[in-house]
Amino acid sequence: MNAKRLRFIDKAFISALFSLLIFGLVILRSASIGISSDPFFYLKKQVLIILLGLALAILIVRYDYSQFRRFSPILYGISILLLLTVLIWGTEIRGTTGWIGLGSLPMVQPAEFTKVLLILAFAEFLNRRKGELDTLSDMLPCFLFMGIPFLLIIFQPDLGTALVYIAITLVMMFAAGANSKVLIQVIIFAVLLIALCLYLHFQFGMWLPLEDYQLKRLTIFLDPYNDGQGGRGMGWNTIQSLVAIGSGGLTGKGLFQGTQVQLNFLPEHHTDFIYAVIGEELGFLGAAFVIICYGILLIRAIIIASNSKELFGSLLVLGITAMWLFHVFESIGMSIGLMPITGIPLPFLSYGGSSMLANLIAVGLILSVNVRGKKIVF
Repeated sequence: MNAKRLRFIDKAFISALFSLLIFGLVILRSASIGISSDPFFYLKKQVLIILLGLALAILIVRYDYSQFRRFSPILYGISILLLLTVLIWGTEIRGTTGWIGLGSLPMVQPAEFTKVLLILAFAEFLNRRKGELDTLSDMLPCFLFMGIPFLLIIFQPDLGTALVYIAITLVMMFAAGANSKVLIQVIIFAVLLIALCLYLHFQFGMWLPLEDYQLKRLTIFLDPYNDGQGGRGMGWNTIQSLVAIGSGGLTGKGLFQGTQVQLNFLPEHHTDFIYAVIGEELGFLGAAFVIICYGILLIRAIIIASNSKELFGSLLVLGITAMWLFHVFESIGMSIGLMPITGIPLPFLSYGGSSMLANLIAVGLILSVNVRGKKIVF
């Protein structure tokens, strides 16, 4: 790559990214104090992962993203192989068989990496079908392409990642020019089918690949106190998250001063519920700052997609944007009681090696498209 093109890199995108990374490390330091004998254990691991991820992102930026088109079948095959490997030899954690142990190395969650691999493969799959997505029969190969990994994820079972796959699929198909009327009809049919399956499951015991606790999460967030244990059962996480955010007020209780966090009333506060930590300790202003950073990041990504020199690049960036948008919407939504709990991390903020690495690899892909755009993004 011509080094001179690096000066055209989207500075607003980079600024928002590093704001989130630095902000996330500060919050993680507070959120992880009481969950390890070493108060810096999670922070040190996260810093190492970020440095590794940034190094990978820099390497990817220097590589022409369009070259990945040649490897799209291989990338798709690797994704399927990884998901099958997890189902057969994976380790179960919190009811989901989604991790693989590598000896003395940390556990790896392959589903986080398959999101990026599938976006790359699906972008080329759609690129070859440009202008040929008018009817349902035209779209069936696309649904089959993403449906296979979707089913493998469902059987882990990992509802959160499955929902991310759906968001990625629909956004990328729409961006590729798929008939919007047909897509809407498919969405309506799918929603009705899911509602029917849930009804048959709860009323007549029809088998579903998801665990009962995952299915109950789809409705318990509407009234977390109605969990059969007065809010001390499945509704506990939602209630404690709402208490944490509600007690933060405008400016919060201050770093390291959040009672719900420091006294460990809020479960998974360094991962799934890190937004609640922000709300309690830094208040509305801190929570709003995070949303503004995400807004800048996502808007600049959309602008980068619109300036891509080819459809493949646009689809690649929009697929990643859809992935991040759903993660942000779902993670923040479940923290404030508007969405069911699905265990989805908040990009660049939540603790997690696989998630952070996958997201920084995705950053590298977006910037690779950015510096090779057909026109300069200001």
